[in-house]
Amino acid sequence: MKNKNRASFTGLQTPVRLVVPGLILGCVLSACAKAQTVEAPPAPPVIAQTQPAPPKDQPAPAPVIIPPLPVLSEAAARVEASRLTIQMKKSVSRFTTYTPEIRQRFIRLARAAIASSKTPIDRPQLLMVVDRNPKVQRLCFVLAMPGNADWETLGGTPVSTGQAGRKFYYITPTGVFINTPDRLGYRALGTKNENGIRGIGAKGMRVWDMGWHNAVKGWRADHETGDIRLEIHATDPDFLEQRLGHTASEGCIRIPATMNVFMDKNGLLDVQYEQAASYDGRFRALLPKDRTPSPIAGDALVVVDSAEAVQAISSATVGAQPLASHHEG
Repeated sequence: MKNKNRASFTGLQTPVRLVVPGLILGCVLSACAKAQTVEAPPAPPVIAQTQPAPPKDQPAPAPVIIPPLPVLSEAAARVEASRLTIQMKKSVSRFTTYTPEIRQRFIRLARAAIASSKTPIDRPQLLMVVDRNPKVQRLCFVLAMPGNADWETLGGTPVSTGQAGRKFYYITPTGVFINTPDRLGYRALGTKNENGIRGIGAKGMRVWDMGWHNAVKGWRADHETGDIRLEIHATDPDFLEQRLGHTASEGCIRIPATMNVFMDKNGLLDVQYEQAASYDGRFRALLPKDRTPSPIAGDALVVVDSAEAVQAISSATVGAQPLASHHEG
């Protein structure tokens, strides 16, 4: 997570700012003095220039063909979701499919967030749903279906979102965040900080950049907000990954390394990146060469908070009760 408000300044900036205006002013004054005593020479005649015509035998550049988004039938999408679930059970550490109650809660919260943000669901696609509730701290991939078809869950793992009560740590914002080619993600270098921690994971781990967003400053009682760079990434495999399942980040979403690799190789959030890779070499360089993009891949991170949902339902229930049955004390 990166904070917009942090900045670093060097001692060299002030002298430069003082000297440059002086130079400009000196040049201006000198030019003005010369203008008073020297008559300007006549302007040279304007000669029209034309661009040379391209050779007639040179072929025109090939048009850029952007592949369409993959669209499966409902039955085929459910088969693909089942295949991905089986693969995650085999290769993703701490993966679980959850209880029926938890699965329905993820679907309900995801539907509400999608409806509230007016995000279109026009093809069967995966949503990465993260519950930031400090008592939950888990992600679940949800297969969203267009129309009135039922949604279903695949399963997920523990995560860590923004921690309250620690200076410069932000509360991960809720909402729907799209992985768009307007931003280019990157990969971890595996370097360690002053505490020997690889903050975004081992070398080569993928970092999904979800853009700048407003978030509550977790260390302030007045809930003042600021802008953070929301990212999805792995964490230190030796010291921090075992702590997933508890709030710990500066506002980003930490996931297990094995989930990071699975999402990366199956393109679970990269459906728009796959399109961009058809015309932009930067995206081809970022995406793994051995990837097999899923035809139900999506582009949306959905951050929800089941604690807030329960509180809202409780408040509505209390408000709907007759006054005679409502007691304060």
